[in-house]
Amino acid sequence: MTLADATDRGTGQRLAAARVEGLTKVYGSGETRVVALDDVTLDLYAGEFTAIMGKSGSGKSTLMHCAAGLDDATAGQVFLGDIDLTTLKERHLTELRRDRIGFVFQAFNLLPSLTVAQNIALPLRLDGRRPRRSAVREIAARVGLEKRLRDRPSQLSGGQQQRVAIARALITRPEVVFADEPTGALDTQNGRGVLALLREVVDKDGHTVVMVTHDPIAAAYADRVMLLADGRVAGTLEAPSVDQVAEHLAHLGA
Repeated sequence: MTLADATDRGTGQRLAAARVEGLTKVYGSGETRVVALDDVTLDLYAGEFTAIMGKSGSGKSTLMHCAAGLDDATAGQVFLGDIDLTTLKERHLTELRRDRIGFVFQAFNLLPSLTVAQNIALPLRLDGRRPRRSAVREIAARVGLEKRLRDRPSQLSGGQQQRVAIARALITRPEVVFADEPTGALDTQNGRGVLALLREVVDKDGHTVVMVTHDPIAAAYADRVMLLADGRVAGTLEAPSVDQVAEHLAHLGA
């Protein structure tokens, strides 16, 4: 999908790959009640790279988890395309996450006993599908690891392990890839390599990427930055520079 494909040809408006409407998430009750998200409504546009930022406790990770169907909303709706995730039973939600959503986590979450090829193919096997070797080789080449398919995670650097995780997220051709602090466990060089790869899979392959990060440098790789404060959207930046992101975060007290 190109950015043109992600635009309504009739209106010229950007199409949402995912959307939340009136999203509220509350933990606990009484004196321990915490409102993590407070009536949030926003679109996550198809074929774009969106970063979600905010200080600790702003609700950014909770927003991603709810938008990805990993956590239940207390109130509101969560859409992937035209499907309301809040109406699905757990089995159907599990199938949707496996087939239509990709995940990249800070800790990589690779299985140490499996090879690179086996880790990449794991989502297909969990879905009962037999992965084609050519498809695994193709996606491994996409992330620059076509010569490491027989290696195990312990034989790879942190940056290479995160590239395996990205390949695993892309193997099902998901509608949205959610990345939670994907550079948090990496050094600067490897972190920038991962960010450049996420930027590339949006620009060249038309994927939709939504990333939670606390790092202004990481956020500046995105097309759009959503700023959260106290569980609400506090601002939006379009194609911002590192300095612009840092300045707005400072105003939020981050």
